[in-house]
Amino acid sequence: MTAAPHPSDPSTPRQIHLAAHFPGVNNTTVWDDAPPATGRGAARHPSLGSQIRFDSFVHLARTAERGLFDFFFLAEGLRLREHKGRIHDLDVVGRPESLTVLTALAAVTDRLGLAATVNATFNEPYELARRLSSLDHLSDGRAAWNVVTTSDAFTGENFRRGGYLDRADRYARAAEFVAAARELWDSWSGPAPEPVRYRGAHFDLAGPFTLPRSPQGHPVIIQAGDSPEGRDFAAATADVIFTRHSGLAAGQAFYADVKGRLAAHGRRPDDLKIMPGVTFVLGDTAAEAQEHAAEIRRRQISPQNALLAAEQIWGADLSGYDPDGPLPDIDPDPHSELAQGRVKIADPAAVVAKWRALSQAKGLSLRETVIETTGRQSFVGTPQAVAAEMDAFVRARAADGFILVPHLTPNGLDPFVDRVVPLLQERGVFRTEYTGSTLRSHLGLPEAVTPVWQGEAS
Repeated sequence: MTAAPHPSDPSTPRQIHLAAHFPGVNNTTVWDDAPPATGRGAARHPSLGSQIRFDSFVHLARTAERGLFDFFFLAEGLRLREHKGRIHDLDVVGRPESLTVLTALAAVTDRLGLAATVNATFNEPYELARRLSSLDHLSDGRAAWNVVTTSDAFTGENFRRGGYLDRADRYARAAEFVAAARELWDSWSGPAPEPVRYRGAHFDLAGPFTLPRSPQGHPVIIQAGDSPEGRDFAAATADVIFTRHSGLAAGQAFYADVKGRLAAHGRRPDDLKIMPGVTFVLGDTAAEAQEHAAEIRRRQISPQNALLAAEQIWGADLSGYDPDGPLPDIDPDPHSELAQGRVKIADPAAVVAKWRALSQAKGLSLRETVIETTGRQSFVGTPQAVAAEMDAFVRARAADGFILVPHLTPNGLDPFVDRVVPLLQERGVFRTEYTGSTLRSHLGLPEAVTPVWQGEAS
């Protein structure tokens, strides 16, 4: 295994880590081929596939592996989101369960890491540890677990535990969950398992575990979140943090903050990879790329989607407002239950004030304001410019790499692999071949305990 360099000399290239995110059925994906002025239409985009069919997952995963990416990432939710009492969108919920999909993908890929999002609030350590260890065995050491939590009673209605966990308790449960799973994974190093006896505030387990230690010791742990609790959890527990930030300065601040928390947990800066989720838009010229990016945003934020986004901020029915007119002149309702299954806005009044200031300063309509304020950080430009900017982000310690979220399913990653990856390789900042077989080796992470017995017949 060759660890990614972390040089003190800023002129030495830092290796970039890349992962691929399979998009959800929501407003980040371009679903039609309508004229940009309306954002609507019956015809599907010619490059658009299904979020259900297995061949869509296969295409994106194989494209990522062809591009020598570290891993393929599946987000997941546990209940379809609602708006005004109706289904809002399928997002990442309306498709097959993540571990099932990734287990199937293990058979049609060779080196690509396989990362599943699984909730630590509404699952149990012993059962999930078995499922994740099974994926790690079947993929020869390529499994990862993106640990997420929820205190949402709306989601909890489908589980006996309900939505009783507040933020502090859900992270405490998640930390115990990971600790218990790791004890189970590490309990079998020889021809027989060691007994496991885990007792905590949330779990009381008595082994033995059913599977020997997997090829990379145990799955890579990913954590998604930017809150103070999430940062602490990642610093103590995670191998990768999936985040988002709006630019270079914000990325550098987040990077320094999270990396600075590692020493308190006896960890080194390279023990945690910071990988924001980003989009990209390519063009043969800078102007063409900007024009294409603007067209994508217009399609993503149709007039209807603009009103829906505003209603989630204001917490009120805004169907009587013109999306191409001014912002609503009413105050937001901080206690609204209009939208269910979404993370609640902590301070909607502050968001509304920011939107109004932006709208007034730039003369933007409601829809134009939504377009300008709701996009992820994107790399927009020629392939050469995108490669250079990604390299600059990593050199400047704003990220260790990126999780790419294409706007088309499943072909949206192809242009990046075909046009940007070769340029990153020419710059000496991205691999030209896989040098290891496990996901830990791709990420330059220390191996967990090396397996000494894999269950072979004697």
